[in-house]
Amino acid sequence: MTILLPESTLLPAPLGGTLVSGLRRPGHDFDPAELAGLPRLALSERSAADLEMLATGAYSPLRGFVNEADYLSILSRLRLADGTPWSIPITLPVSREDAARARGRVVLTFGGQDVGWIDVQEAYAARKTLEAQEVYRTADEAHPGVAALYAQGDVYLAGEVALFEVPRGAFPRHHRTPAEVREVIEARGWRSTVAFQTRNPIHRAHEYLQKVALELVDGLLLHPLVGSTKGDDVPADTRVQAYEVLLKGYYPQERTLLSVYPAAMRYAGPREAILHALSRRNYGVTHFIVGRDHAGVGSYYGTYDAQEIFSAYAPEELGIQILKFEHTFYCNSCGQLVSPRTCPHDASHHLVLSGTKVREKLRAGEALPAEFTRPEVAEVLRAAYAEPA
Repeated sequence: MTILLPESTLLPAPLGGTLVSGLRRPGHDFDPAELAGLPRLALSERSAADLEMLATGAYSPLRGFVNEADYLSILSRLRLADGTPWSIPITLPVSREDAARARGRVVLTFGGQDVGWIDVQEAYAARKTLEAQEVYRTADEAHPGVAALYAQGDVYLAGEVALFEVPRGAFPRHHRTPAEVREVIEARGWRSTVAFQTRNPIHRAHEYLQKVALELVDGLLLHPLVGSTKGDDVPADTRVQAYEVLLKGYYPQERTLLSVYPAAMRYAGPREAILHALSRRNYGVTHFIVGRDHAGVGSYYGTYDAQEIFSAYAPEELGIQILKFEHTFYCNSCGQLVSPRTCPHDASHHLVLSGTKVREKLRAGEALPAEFTRPEVAEVLRAAYAEPA
């Protein structure tokens, strides 16, 4: 068996430059017989996703689930205990019973299969109320991130991890590790790359942001999140199909790359925007788009809180340049996609559809306006949401 250990710490990319990676560690031979007799711990869907992100280097400089000192420092300072920028504690929650028997090396399982291990170095109590208030800015259990936090175990295990095999999931053609994305970027000769995070189908406003950014850099990494999301989000398979038809018809093939981002969604708004940016740095990108209400849900965050939070760091600390965009929309009077910076007309001139309204139209079999989304994307969504005959 070949296992994947976390990459050595990735050095931040200079602004406008390229990522410089540490020593790559693609895998090490290992005898599965060595796992016999070791304690086992079943992972949740989110923890399994975190394991992959840690082991592939997507969450570098983390090499495992965080210890108590880092946990408390992240909550209070948006930094690891050593001062390195980091915004969301990546923890391994377990029950008190599981924590009592988790000693030394513990085999991690998911779906009944051994998927990796953790070398347990510490177990400590979760501060759930504090974590909810700091990470999600609310203790309201109607918030999906807070609900997940309160439902999980009360003890966190800390320690370095190993992954037995990268789970390519439902999208093997598009599922690349950070090292594999960096290889594509290098092979294409992109000296600058912008990443776009999404958990929704791309409509015309998103396309506008991406293409404005693509005027400034060599390549676009369309990097949709395909880990666990809340139940009313558009399913990942539908979204990926929509991305494929959009890129095929409306983007320069040599300057775009579709690759899935296997993290779980936390809906942590501003703090998750930082996490999304730092992890994309590890995929080799130099620029990251942060738009309106990035990673938000409901009305828990201000419209541009996810942009303003980056002022907590000096630009050179992040190793990636943040591109901040205002809300964009189609203006009937301007006859094009615009933002408040470029459009003089009031809201009565604007075409803006909420996610709820879009889903209502799709379920009713109604066409989405061409000004809102490309017809090929609209057809993918219509077919997915069509009521069974």
